Amino acid sequence: MKITSAEEAVQIVQSGNRVFFQGAAMTPNVLIDALCDRHIELSDVEIVSIHTEGEARYTQAPCNESFRLNSLFVGGNVRQFVNGFKGDYVPIFLSEIHLLFRRKIIDLDVAFIQVSPPDKHGYCSLGVSVDVTLPAIEMAKKVVAQINPRVPRTHGDGIIHINQIDHAIEVNQPIHEHGQTEISQLELQIGGHVASLIEDGATLQMGIGNIPNAVLSKLGNHKRLGIHTEMFSDGVLPLIEQGVVTGEDKKVKQGKVVSCFAVGSRKLYDFIDDNPLCHFKEAAYTNDTAVIRKNPKVTAINSAIEIDITGQVCADTIGSRQFSGVGGQMDFIRGASLSEGGKPIFAMSSATNKGVSKIVPYLKQGAGVTTTRAHVHYVATEHGVVDLYGKNLQQRARALISIAHPDHREVLEKAAHERFNG
Repeated sequence: MKITSAEEAVQIVQSGNRVFFQGAAMTPNVLIDALCDRHIELSDVEIVSIHTEGEARYTQAPCNESFRLNSLFVGGNVRQFVNGFKGDYVPIFLSEIHLLFRRKIIDLDVAFIQVSPPDKHGYCSLGVSVDVTLPAIEMAKKVVAQINPRVPRTHGDGIIHINQIDHAIEVNQPIHEHGQTEISQLELQIGGHVASLIEDGATLQMGIGNIPNAVLSKLGNHKRLGIHTEMFSDGVLPLIEQGVVTGEDKKVKQGKVVSCFAVGSRKLYDFIDDNPLCHFKEAAYTNDTAVIRKNPKVTAINSAIEIDITGQVCADTIGSRQFSGVGGQMDFIRGASLSEGGKPIFAMSSATNKGVSKIVPYLKQGAGVTTTRAHVHYVATEHGVVDLYGKNLQQRARALISIAHPDHREVLEKAAHERFNG
């Protein structure tokens, strides 16, 4: 491994190359910015990534003339670029992204990563973003690393030996943090409805945001909960500290908090650092339905942009505009439904901040169906929770209308009548 400057390290990238960026809190932005500084001499460089943090200069003028983005999950920093100019999105389950790399469907020339300094054996940690980074560095022809002592050393599979790194730079700066915001009364109502479904001994999957945190805040009296998730954040910490999360009933990695990435505060990263309780695996493992279903009472808590009155879930587009990505929603919805006593749950407010109903007669034109109506079980809003499993179309419509915002129920009832009795 050669320690060099960022300017020299990124010289490895040539015009026409395909370059992978590690994502989330581990986004290697010093390397990314150095690559963007070369935009005048480069052309047709394809960037491949899931959600990243930072400025994403490759999406901005004048850099965007030299780079195009093939996104596997869309974050806010690249959303405009993906929906126009030289960006696009690949619909893919998080559990299957590794196949794109390992089968060379997406053949990677270079991988940019951020790691901890090597230990006495020469191993660096991939920190809190193992997810699809592990197969990326396995398959990329060249690996360029940003070595940072602020990177938490994580237990599990997220390690790379210095001999696998072709060029490296040294930095010393905090990794990306995601602060918590105050949970609203409406979010607490939703959290209460979801928490009422969670049984002692359940294995939880949840995402980031106020609704998952609201759910977690309501679980203080639960017992023997476990965590097997694609990601987790600060909301889990109080439950671990209180002895609510023990993982003792889990069948897979008993007693461990299993995840493929984490995003949160410095407190979270300090908790994770060199903590054998936290086990980081690649997404091909954490999101494998066959693995998920082995745990008891898997309770998967996911969100939606809109749900139609038959139960079709759109969670990654707003009409034809790509908003996020398929991600791991279907992996865990299916895994939970196949788990003994499992419960797949969609939790969302009944209306947007602008008062638009999230329960709709039909999905918007061009919208993607992230989760099919055949996979949907529980749906929760601030107005209650319903179980759609086994219900026919008209029963589903009635159930969903009962938890819609009162201002929209009359319109929804009329639409349902026209649909089913027209």
